[in-house]
Amino acid sequence: MEIWGSVFLFLLPFFLLHVCFSNAQMPGFVSLDCGGKFSHTDMLGIEWVSDDQFRFGQIANLSIPDETRQQYMSLRYFPNDDQKYCYTLNVTSRTRYLVRATFLYGNFDNNNVYPKFDVSMGATPWSTIVISDANTVEVIEMIFLAAEPTISVCLSNATTGQPFISTLELRQFNGSMYITEFENQYYMSVSARINFGADSADPVRYPDDPYDRIWESDLLKKPNYLVDVAPGTETRSTKRPVNVSKNDKPPEKVMQTAVVGTNGTLSYRLNLDGFPGGGWAFTYFAEIEDLGPNDVRKFKLELPDSPLDSKAVVNILENAQGKDTLYEPGFQNLTLPFVLSFDFVKTPDSNLGPLVNAMEINKYVKKNVGTLDGSTINTLVSHYLSADWAQEGGDPCLPVPWSWLKCSSDPQPLVTAIHLSKKNLTGDIPSELTNLSGLIELWLDGNLLTGSIPDFRGCPNLKIIHLENNQLTGSVPSSLGQLQNLRELYLQNNKLSGKWPSDLAKNVITNFSGNVNLREANGKSTQVGIIVGSTLGAFVLFIATIVSCYFLGKVKNPEKRCNDQARPGNVLPSQKPPSPLESTTTEAAHCFTFSELEEATKDFERKIGSGGYGVVYYGKLRDGREIAVKVLTSNSFQGKREFSNEVTLLSRIHHKNLVQFLGYCQEDGKSILVYEFMHNGTLKEHLYGPLTREHGINWIQRLEIAEDAARGIEYLHNGCVPSIIHRDLKTSNILLDKNMRAKVSDFGLSKLAVDGASHVSSIVRGTVGYLDPEYYISQQLTDKSDVYSFGVILLELISGQEAISNVNFGANCRNIVQWAKLHIESGDIQGIIDPSLRDEYDIQSMWKIAEKALMCVQAHGHMRPSISEVLKEIQDAIMIQKEAQGIREGNSDNISRHSLHSSIQMGSLAPTDSQLAIDDSISTPLPR
Repeated sequence: MEIWGSVFLFLLPFFLLHVCFSNAQMPGFVSLDCGGKFSHTDMLGIEWVSDDQFRFGQIANLSIPDETRQQYMSLRYFPNDDQKYCYTLNVTSRTRYLVRATFLYGNFDNNNVYPKFDVSMGATPWSTIVISDANTVEVIEMIFLAAEPTISVCLSNATTGQPFISTLELRQFNGSMYITEFENQYYMSVSARINFGADSADPVRYPDDPYDRIWESDLLKKPNYLVDVAPGTETRSTKRPVNVSKNDKPPEKVMQTAVVGTNGTLSYRLNLDGFPGGGWAFTYFAEIEDLGPNDVRKFKLELPDSPLDSKAVVNILENAQGKDTLYEPGFQNLTLPFVLSFDFVKTPDSNLGPLVNAMEINKYVKKNVGTLDGSTINTLVSHYLSADWAQEGGDPCLPVPWSWLKCSSDPQPLVTAIHLSKKNLTGDIPSELTNLSGLIELWLDGNLLTGSIPDFRGCPNLKIIHLENNQLTGSVPSSLGQLQNLRELYLQNNKLSGKWPSDLAKNVITNFSGNVNLREANGKSTQVGIIVGSTLGAFVLFIATIVSCYFLGKVKNPEKRCNDQARPGNVLPSQKPPSPLESTTTEAAHCFTFSELEEATKDFERKIGSGGYGVVYYGKLRDGREIAVKVLTSNSFQGKREFSNEVTLLSRIHHKNLVQFLGYCQEDGKSILVYEFMHNGTLKEHLYGPLTREHGINWIQRLEIAEDAARGIEYLHNGCVPSIIHRDLKTSNILLDKNMRAKVSDFGLSKLAVDGASHVSSIVRGTVGYLDPEYYISQQLTDKSDVYSFGVILLELISGQEAISNVNFGANCRNIVQWAKLHIESGDIQGIIDPSLRDEYDIQSMWKIAEKALMCVQAHGHMRPSISEVLKEIQDAIMIQKEAQGIREGNSDNISRHSLHSSIQMGSLAPTDSQLAIDDSISTPLPR
């Protein structure tokens, strides 16, 4: 069977029945060992089925130390292309399921390039898989109510490495498990499922949990998982049975352990993947300690950053109506932040500290209804299930379209093009094609189609129709003349007969040769008309080509050269052909005369900066423009060599977040660069320089400066062809204008990336403290070298500390990266926050930047995010901070959709998952 770029894994119903009911485990279990060669049963008793009968993708075998589970000895991977790769599983409609996918990289491609790709549930984005450790299993889970008889899990959009999958599991729930009033519009992505007081780091799952939910141990060691634990936190356990009453509650083994705050408080902080957003959360309590006659355990939930509302008091014995009995207060409609901090605190009339057994948190994921033409396309495909092209799963258009069609870019797209040329189609032209209202192009040529041409008036946007080289019969329908947008109609080499429609628009390019019995409206043979039409079309195309080439040639400017006496308006001499960047622009650098710059700077009177390349002076031109004049040192070999590169780059790069280059001067052995003047100096001066006391910047200003700088770098990386690597990002190269908006400066060290190359080899340059260690060792420059430097800048914005210090980071640490990493990974972010911020910041916003900064300064470039991803996180942090400020100032009715600062209320689900409100009724368990 031919393997297409995107292939549909179709699990036959009889195969699923075998998997589901031949096992000793619960009905509805499907466990696919992706890439496995044979079926097997693991140590838990779960039966794994090989997917080797499905011929798509490629298989890689893994050898990972200490990994003994058979299902992780192999994986299935796919090309890094613009296709999606889908597994489709049969389900029972109106039944709830858990679907779980796992990913163990294991360096299967021997490239040590950690993959990053997207996973979707049909048309709904589910998760972005970011591999950060080759030997760690990444797990994602989704709870859903099946609305159709199948569900598809698709991999696509790889930005690094290749998409791959290790296992795919389906677990059918029973009855009303995880029922919510929102389940028809939302999935629930599992963010946390915690077993407190666990006796080991191993999770509790099947067979202890008959539905194979994975309850993670609170002893599990992973970044920012249950940190900031309060002193006095101790574990408790019992061997007695715990009444969990229903099988949708945590299993008994989970409820037999707990943590107790012996000092009166239980406090934790954990990251919630996918948040901020709307979610579902339940906490599970069971009194498993033996209480004395006078013992009282009463406590309440406190959210450190929330308004000081009184929280309902929990009394487990009273609420659960008995000892060793589960009590489960929870929220089906709430808003949670990215970093959740929570405390359980005993009340004044309680002599025992709080006790917690387990917790679940899920995020609502808005279901995408998918392609508007989805049902029509699926019906079309159902006629050809044995054909290779019909085996692509998931939604026809989302998240990426099938290989043989194109779609509009709308959130709910329409199919705009069908490309089914030479697919061995037989029978009549499928009637479904006549119902695609957005269809623009239809290519069915080179098949074995018979019958007549249908009425395409249901496709009013059709511009191009290719039906040539088939066996179509009958007349050409007059309804084609009613397609106002039709421009090309190809019907040659069929068996059509009758007369050509007289009302077909004259501007339609047609070809109907090879139809012996087809006549023009006047009764003449169509062959002559075809020759004339074809000749005319070719002539028009020929003339258009000549005209296009002529005007393109006129637009191209010949290379201009500056004469020996540099004149305004000329460009810098070049000793080599223009680079790709040069050839795309017609704009030249302005040549200033030395006398002009002497006058503007009053003989270089006011020095405003200096560096390794020379001195910068303030100036003012005759037209009133203020300028910064950088005079390169005459004895700087490096400066002379880079001068041409600097002018070439800066004269062609324009972005609001890059310092504007105004021109240059090269006279009497002097090399000078002229920029716009930035009135508020450098970011460095405002963080820990002379401007700190007078012009200190608050947290929201710092975030906006980071956003501006990231936009500038993103333009260099993604907006220039070839891309540009700055190579010397630092706080002194981020300048601030009158309005404190940031612009990136100093491209003297910039390096053009080679198009298509993974790196640029170069002599290592940069500034100590900001220099990418991988670049320093390998001398191979990539855009991730800039990302490392930007991560250092983010840490400086948080802390107000310089990148390198002999005194500020302790006796054994001189580097801000090492110092900040120790604090952040231990949960002590307060230990690095700049005291001058005076608590005027939202801690969730601060955490978001801190953790993204740590990702930026990872040791290996492939583990770092792109600058675009960093920019997105900064924007999210700005949103969180502004919402928090709005609440403190009391000037917004609904500004806190994403924050724990929000007013607490119960109600129905708002239109989007970003508008769910917190429920405060913790004392009253909601129905499940």
